[in-house]
Amino acid sequence: MEAGPMNRTREDAWKLLNRYTSNLNLIRHALAVEAAMRAYAVELAGDTEKWGVVGLVHDLDYDRFPDSHPMKGAEILREEGYSEDVVHAVLAHADYTGVPRLSMMDKALFAVDELCGFITAATLVRPDRKVTELPVASVRKRLKDKAFARSVNRGDILRGAEELGVDLDEHIRFVTHAMAGISDELGLAGKE
Repeated sequence: MEAGPMNRTREDAWKLLNRYTSNLNLIRHALAVEAAMRAYAVELAGDTEKWGVVGLVHDLDYDRFPDSHPMKGAEILREEGYSEDVVHAVLAHADYTGVPRLSMMDKALFAVDELCGFITAATLVRPDRKVTELPVASVRKRLKDKAFARSVNRGDILRGAEELGVDLDEHIRFVTHAMAGISDELGLAGKE
């Protein structure tokens, strides 16, 4: 698995994402995951640009090819010349691919993906709709409510924190803080 220098820029990744994704919610999810990945790259001494790009492109195929996600995304990334470690991380973020999570980048992507979606959902049901005001306790309470955000895999959230070696409350706090930094772009800055 090639782990060399980043060979595609954030701008390249943004253009690629927008070529395959038109759904605003999916674009916002990609931005949230990018923010969380960049924050964890700083925390874990990873390549901030590469980790951010992985977050941005991890679901680039989902809008157009949901039945072959993320395999189609991996194919697209290879065709576009992305390094094999980026492709590997994208494949490893879905358990059903059978691709193991080996690097910290792989583990971080898995750990933040479902949590970003859940934090978004938890923010949108709050009266203020501000991710900056979302308490960890509120997220934990919603995690216990199986009817809330049913499509989010709670097991992946718990296992993601465990695989990354972080306390769940700290993980929620960390990812919420990363998302708060781009709350306007995510539509989570409060009621308009």
